[in-house]
Amino acid sequence: MKKVGLVGGISWVSTLDYYQFINEGVNARLGGLNAAECMIYSLNFNDVQAKGWVNSFDLLLNACQHLKNSGVDSIVLCANTAHLFADELEDKVQLPIIHIGTETAKAIQKAGLTKVGLIGTKFTMEMDFYKNKLEEYGLEVLVPDSQETRDYIQHTVKDELGVGFINPETKTRYISIVGDLISRGAECIILGCTEIPMLISQDDFSIPVFDTTKIHCEAIVDYIVL
Repeated sequence: MKKVGLVGGISWVSTLDYYQFINEGVNARLGGLNAAECMIYSLNFNDVQAKGWVNSFDLLLNACQHLKNSGVDSIVLCANTAHLFADELEDKVQLPIIHIGTETAKAIQKAGLTKVGLIGTKFTMEMDFYKNKLEEYGLEVLVPDSQETRDYIQHTVKDELGVGFINPETKTRYISIVGDLISRGAECIILGCTEIPMLISQDDFSIPVFDTTKIHCEAIVDYIVL
């Protein structure tokens, strides 16, 4: 098996899912008492928020360098927004990064879909780093039109889901936001933040929903065992 290094803590609640899904996936493939050999560098998410995501490259680079020094074969960034720096980190650290956007795009392409609705942090929705990865695979990306809506998603991801708080009213609002994307022609929905699957899932919608956390973890398991 290959050893992966996980940059977690962004937030810690979704890092728990990564650890669980990766180990369950490896055990399902290999059986017995097999589990993933991995290292986790868990950042203090408050430090990231204090600096702001766009100013947090040095925090992520430090984490990646520590993981490289521990002998890992590749790096995993356990947050969609952290992929803002994925290409630059890969270049600096000289280790492959298993990219969540690339793996999500492959899964959607395999399903034969082309018009996607994307919800995530405001950085993921508003900046090009994530949407460009999807567009490289021929996907048309829709995000919520309203700045107020994007700000609302950002606020609830950070201040509710980021601390493990599930608010039924927030779930209702998210379902409505997704409904608007569907009305604009979205054929599927990307849950483009690793905390959002805590709140909504495929069970809430009739069109396909792509959980980026699970897709990412499946790709990580492939990397570990193949």
